[in-house]
Amino acid sequence: MTITAETRIGDIALELPQSMRLFEQRNLDYCCGGRRPLGEVCRESGQDLDELLGRLASLQEGSGRAAAGQDWLSAPLSDLVAHIEAKHHAFTRDELKRVAPLMEKVLQVHGDHHPELEQVGECFQALAADLLPHLEKEEQILFPYIRALDASRPVGGACFGRIQGPIQVMQAEHDQAGELLREIKALTQDHTPPADACASFRSLYMGLKALEEDLHQHIHLENNVLFPRAVALEEARSCR
Repeated sequence: MTITAETRIGDIALELPQSMRLFEQRNLDYCCGGRRPLGEVCRESGQDLDELLGRLASLQEGSGRAAAGQDWLSAPLSDLVAHIEAKHHAFTRDELKRVAPLMEKVLQVHGDHHPELEQVGECFQALAADLLPHLEKEEQILFPYIRALDASRPVGGACFGRIQGPIQVMQAEHDQAGELLREIKALTQDHTPPADACASFRSLYMGLKALEEDLHQHIHLENNVLFPRAVALEEARSCR
């Protein structure tokens, strides 16, 4: 893959999974904003495009697709859905459940000295309220439809018309989650605990960071791999 200013950042993450860590370090959105050209992303974030291209070229040297593990661009969609559920959906539910009481505890103990925690708590509650029903809708409605498509089974009787409808809803909800994650990151100074942070305070910020990192990978796999492939598969079946 030749990476230029016109290459979409989401495509880079697909072809060179090692780049996701670099994008995370530089706060470059490769999941919700994955369809944007790298040059545009760099201009808006004030990053040096040539320097970043050099870093990406270095990552490409000696790093093939085989070293990155499963190739989700060609694997059966049912396998990709199972991976998303087992890895990302399970992690999101577990981490939301773990972080919620920590958030309440830290806010109660440290809220007077760190007023930003109240806003962090509000953003976290909004994130959980959005994500939990979002996961259910995917698992109960969208993913079974994709599995049926992948297995060439009849897909009649769905509560929607074409698959693009629910996908657009899921993508809009991804955007909402992404905005809440960005707000949490700003409020917490990039998930950096203050000097007086206790163990629970540090664990809270570690959990918030882990949620962000996993959700970026999760949304990237859905927006940039699963959804486009599912749309193409439905279109191919309708043309038979």
